[in-house]
Amino acid sequence: MSIFSYHLVELPLLDAVKGIFISPISKNSKGLIHSEYMTAMTLGSPMLSTSRVLIGQVAVFMQWENESVLETFLRQDVFGKVLAKGWHVRLSFIRKWGEFRGFKIPTDKDKLEHVNAPVVAVAIARMKPFAVPRFIHWGRPVEKLVKDHPGTILSLASVKFPNTVSTFSIWKSEKDMTDMVHGHSKIEKPKRHSNAMKERERKDFHFEFTTLRFKPLAEFGKWKGQSNFISIN
Repeated sequence: MSIFSYHLVELPLLDAVKGIFISPISKNSKGLIHSEYMTAMTLGSPMLSTSRVLIGQVAVFMQWENESVLETFLRQDVFGKVLAKGWHVRLSFIRKWGEFRGFKIPTDKDKLEHVNAPVVAVAIARMKPFAVPRFIHWGRPVEKLVKDHPGTILSLASVKFPNTVSTFSIWKSEKDMTDMVHGHSKIEKPKRHSNAMKERERKDFHFEFTTLRFKPLAEFGKWKGQSNFISIN
């Protein structure tokens, strides 16, 4: 069964910069369906802040034919061994909105075990260059909403130049996440996300865009000294 994985790893600065221009992930890796190598960003930080784009921190979003080929990649591939030293979560597909080339969305959908089970969301898009200022205007308030939301366990953004942007978030429950999306959270300015989505519907920011929802299957390693972000029963 096809699975997804999301990886976070810190690299030496030169290796991280090289990866921006030449991806260290071979498209011919056995069982790999698609991958996106990105530079991590801090959600909600000022655009010109040194904390905005974190060059030495790498986020990799991947889809595999099955879990076995992912494990082989992490054991045997040169860059796979690097990723294995970081943190990653393995994911089973639940739902999607929108379209994004490269990934092959499974026809079979998983489901959460119970209403209080954690859920993972990944959004990824290819930006229209002239829409970037408008996207920043509407997007940064949403970043702050997600980052500061009491329902999030871990959240970050990432970018791949010239025009790929993405967000990753782990939520305590699906209700926490959907309440945020629809503006129903009991927090300050709860409609920041729903307002941004209305603006996107009015005039799209992207060439292509998708939001994917996942059930976390297993978590490995540490990120910034922390582990066990997800309690998987």
